[in-house]
Amino acid sequence: MIEKLRKWGNSHTRRGRYSPIGIVFHWVMALLILFQLGWGFWTDWMMPGGDKVFAYQVHSAAGLPVLLLGVARLAWRILVSDPINDADRQGLQSKIAHWTAMTFYVVFFTLPVSGWVMWSSIAAPGPLYLGGIVPWPQVPLSSLDPVTQYAILDLAEDVHIASVILLLLLIPAHAGAALKHHFWDRHDVLRAMLPEVPDWEGHRRAVPPNRPTTPPLPKESGAG
Repeated sequence: MIEKLRKWGNSHTRRGRYSPIGIVFHWVMALLILFQLGWGFWTDWMMPGGDKVFAYQVHSAAGLPVLLLGVARLAWRILVSDPINDADRQGLQSKIAHWTAMTFYVVFFTLPVSGWVMWSSIAAPGPLYLGGIVPWPQVPLSSLDPVTQYAILDLAEDVHIASVILLLLLIPAHAGAALKHHFWDRHDVLRAMLPEVPDWEGHRRAVPPNRPTTPPLPKESGAG
């Protein structure tokens, strides 16, 4: 099953495109992250009360899926290789893109995990639910002494804020780079992350326009 999934995913990446599963991961997580940033800032400005507690509950319900999707997306990236695009060239630009992607993955974990710890520290606002439906356990901190709990809470808050600041820097840089590659450099990076649309004959394009054919991936050993 895993080998079939790998072959199916690589059948897309050989043509310089991300797999449909990779595309879904990218855009679903992008929407969730943008929602979380906006909702989180709005919640911070709310006056204390029941409405603010409910807003935090919504924030946590939408934040936990980011953690699970981040794990699943990382597993999928390990399973299926990324495509070779026009922008994949030796040099500083590719190194920056690589480290930006890695930093995104780090934030996908630090942001929800720190929020999870914050919710579980001292007086929790209430039970946690994944997506607002599935019960989610709290981090077992109740057995610790209050001083240690407050120290963990402070650390989690610092990590949470630092992760938000990183996202506020990474998102415009990532979006701006994608637009530059698409409109200025005429590269295929953005097209590779968009859903593939059949042409007028009903057949999918074998190679996106304005890009050279990428070399095939090395033949996998032991494929069944």
